[in-house]
Amino acid sequence: MERVCFLLRVRPDRLDEYRAHHRAVWTEMTDALTATGWRNYSLFLADDGLLVGYLETDDFAASLAGMEDTDVNARWQALMAPFFALPDGERPDTGLVRLDEIFHLA
Repeated sequence: MERVCFLLRVRPDRLDEYRAHHRAVWTEMTDALTATGWRNYSLFLADDGLLVGYLETDDFAASLAGMEDTDVNARWQALMAPFFALPDGERPDTGLVRLDEIFHLA
């Protein structure tokens, strides 16, 4: 199992709206995440826009690829893209910065 932690940056002027969208994530999106192996998935958001994501999966590359093949992911990423400060051409699911795990207390 892989434990995955990643960072993104939400635009500070869009934090409230971003939070609101995540209080009502589409069932179709959560079903797709589950079907493609995303488990124990959490997002944490700081007041300055720092977004930390955590999930567990058997194979993160395969989980990302599985989501890439879903229509719901394309719609969700298009909806979420304006909330992020990302390089041109990147989406939240392609512009994330994955962190290396250096310690785990089991």
